[in-house]
Amino acid sequence: MSDMSELTEAQATERVAVQCENLVKIYRKRDIEVLALQGLDLTIGRGEVMAIIGNSGSGKSTLLNMIGGLDRPSAGKLYVCGKNLFKLNERELVNYKLSTVGFVWQNNARNLFPYLTAAENVMVPMQFLNGGKNRNKRRKAQELLELVGIGKKADGRLSELSGGEAQRVAIAIAIANSPELLLADEPTGSVDANTSAYLLDVFREINRAYGTTVVIVTHDRQIAKKVNRVVLIRDGKTSSEMIAAHINLDSYGFAHGEEQPAPAEQEEFTVLDRAGRMQIPPEYLSQLKLGGNRVKLRFEDGNLIVSPPDSGKEEPDGGKEENAGKESEN
Repeated sequence: MSDMSELTEAQATERVAVQCENLVKIYRKRDIEVLALQGLDLTIGRGEVMAIIGNSGSGKSTLLNMIGGLDRPSAGKLYVCGKNLFKLNERELVNYKLSTVGFVWQNNARNLFPYLTAAENVMVPMQFLNGGKNRNKRRKAQELLELVGIGKKADGRLSELSGGEAQRVAIAIAIANSPELLLADEPTGSVDANTSAYLLDVFREINRAYGTTVVIVTHDRQIAKKVNRVVLIRDGKTSSEMIAAHINLDSYGFAHGEEQPAPAEQEEFTVLDRAGRMQIPPEYLSQLKLGGNRVKLRFEDGNLIVSPPDSGKEEPDGGKEENAGKESEN
């Protein structure tokens, strides 16, 4: 995607849901500092359904907490739906979490009240917005439960629902206040493969119906089959992206109500940060068989070549002269 600096502020607000620039998060535990995010850059367009993947400790959940307003960044820039999260005071942050973002957690205990019915659970967030004066809370709860495919269980309690059904209720709760951005942290981690596929279809349906931007954080790379863009985070930085072949790299998401086309064959791109740095995937580094931390770079026929520091040393000068002679003969 294009750099947000190329857009006017109005265009960026309209087209960009999330903009992270050189985002840093440092956790301090006694005398130890842990650098969870190390200058991460990321742009998420409005109307996207995308996934952020990475191994445990890569920084993906930390990033989600930053975007969701659950934790404060240490440095950098973070804009979500036109709001500068560095400048929000506590009251503004509470309202932001009530109305701008919705959260779906892997652990249902963080989403549901076991002593309430499914519909009553969905109505809980509505009580905290606009003084709970929405007279159509029950009707909207039923509508959302229908959307996630569990309308017939509206009066069922948590003990009467399967794990997949409970997670669908959790998704309905997350969109109860019509957030612009839906964040899901390992939403399929505790369900089987068939239920996982169904839940991902639910996210796409929410996106189609409401234009909600959906960001799914997971370690499951199979999720790439259900979304159009996958961002890989490694060591607190954006490492690479996998983008469906039909997606315009310079676009910023999709218009409200415009359905994202089904994911097609995806192409992987390594991401350059603002300083021109990139991460070389470990599987490629192992093939280089480096003895240290140095590599050679050269530009050849429009391609950047990375090679071990001793590559090319065995080629004699005579070889170059021989090649030059062949060229002159041609």
